[in-house]
Amino acid sequence: MQPIQFAGLTVGGGGPLLLIAGPCVIESESHAIDLAIAIRDIARRAGVPYVFKASYDKANRTSGRSFRGPGLEEGLRILARVRDQANVPILTDIHEAAHAAPVAEVADVLQIPAFLSRQTDLLEAAARTNRVVNLKKGQFLAPTDIRHAIEKVTAAGNDRVIVTERGFTFGYHNLVVDMRAFPIMRAFGYPVVYDVTHSLQLPGGGDGVTAGQAEFIEPLASAGVAAGVDGVFLEVHEQPAKARSDAQNALRLDLLEPLLERLVRIHAIEHPARLHSGETSPRT
Repeated sequence: MQPIQFAGLTVGGGGPLLLIAGPCVIESESHAIDLAIAIRDIARRAGVPYVFKASYDKANRTSGRSFRGPGLEEGLRILARVRDQANVPILTDIHEAAHAAPVAEVADVLQIPAFLSRQTDLLEAAARTNRVVNLKKGQFLAPTDIRHAIEKVTAAGNDRVIVTERGFTFGYHNLVVDMRAFPIMRAFGYPVVYDVTHSLQLPGGGDGVTAGQAEFIEPLASAGVAAGVDGVFLEVHEQPAKARSDAQNALRLDLLEPLLERLVRIHAIEHPARLHSGETSPRT
């Protein structure tokens, strides 16, 4: 696997475990900046490279009454402020091909939402920005099927691709994560990230909102890292119960540091040289 480099970070190729984390949706400028700085500092103590994530528009909320975010223009202004104030790379998702170019002016990584992972025009527009493209595997796709989405991006001239697993539809209101998916998708030669918190959603299971099972974040994150992923994706909030999107499956901020310490040590089992060098010891 060839590692992917962007914004001074390296993902894949035996490098450090990548953390992609932030609130599900931008709630306010101050909240986004404060949370980005808090997560950044935790990631630094754990020796983990960090990318801030948040959505400017949640176009696929269960109910039309749900909060969607500040929208494209205001959302990009806030993400630019987060980038500059917290000095962190930015990831955000796009839902329309026309959004790719303006979002690329701010974000280091353009994310393709799982439900849109087969939308050719969207993938090609993201690819043409020459930003890193994070492909979320659709809940309806087998792990081998993601190769077609990868090929759409690379055929458009961009080989900076990350693939993210976020669970497979398993009956009504349930997702399941097949741990075989991680080595299967890594065999395509691109870094693989595990979206832990979205895989713990109960989509539509909350009578107009998405329910979730945050109590299983630690065991599933640990299993995914043990299965060889190159990074983890976590929705983090200081008060998940008050989060304006995905409240029930977000990780509470004060639980992030011990979780990262655990995941870094699990990751080091596959890469013992970093453990021996002290690189993965957050307290040294």
